[in-house]
Amino acid sequence: MNKISVFGASGHAKVILDIIELNKISIENVFDADHVKTSLLNYSVNHDLKQVKSNTFVAIGNNSIRKRIVEQYDLTPDSLIHPSAVISKYVGMGIGSVVMAGVSINADSKIGDHCILNTNCSVDHDCIIEDYVHISPNASLAGNVQIGEGTHVGIGSTIIQGIKVGRNCIIGAGTVIIKDVPDNSVVVGNPGKVIKKNKIS
Repeated sequence: MNKISVFGASGHAKVILDIIELNKISIENVFDADHVKTSLLNYSVNHDLKQVKSNTFVAIGNNSIRKRIVEQYDLTPDSLIHPSAVISKYVGMGIGSVVMAGVSINADSKIGDHCILNTNCSVDHDCIIEDYVHISPNASLAGNVQIGEGTHVGIGSTIIQGIKVGRNCIIGAGTVIIKDVPDNSVVVGNPGKVIKKNKIS
């Protein structure tokens, strides 16, 4: 990968730009639909979305918005990995995902497409992270955990071994998950309890 563009001009995009620079990849464009921002870090923001190419990385933390942009522009960028991440050679990873600073991913885990593994999160052996998942900073997944597509695992949360978390769930910050979570659930507390259904945007 010699060049890549970025879609998004938020704080999350700043972290993505930093990871790209650390990997010594050229940044071709920074795109954003919001016409307010004209620059981000050292880069001009391009509002002409007709120039978006397939190698554009979507730097947007919201799972459903990220998915919508990827599908709209048929984006297929390579995944990005911070140099400080520790990833087993036996990990499988899809396209368009980012692994941030201090992340550890152990053997035989599988990371889907367009996921975010945020700062210092931990993914143990044999986990399955489906597409468009966001694992927040300092979240910990024990072995054999499965996270369904579109789910957001909140900052500092813990999921014990063998748990299945469904699609499009929200796991609140600091939540401890000790039993399976059905699709479209919002879960908070220690131990985690479903408090309502997640309204898919």
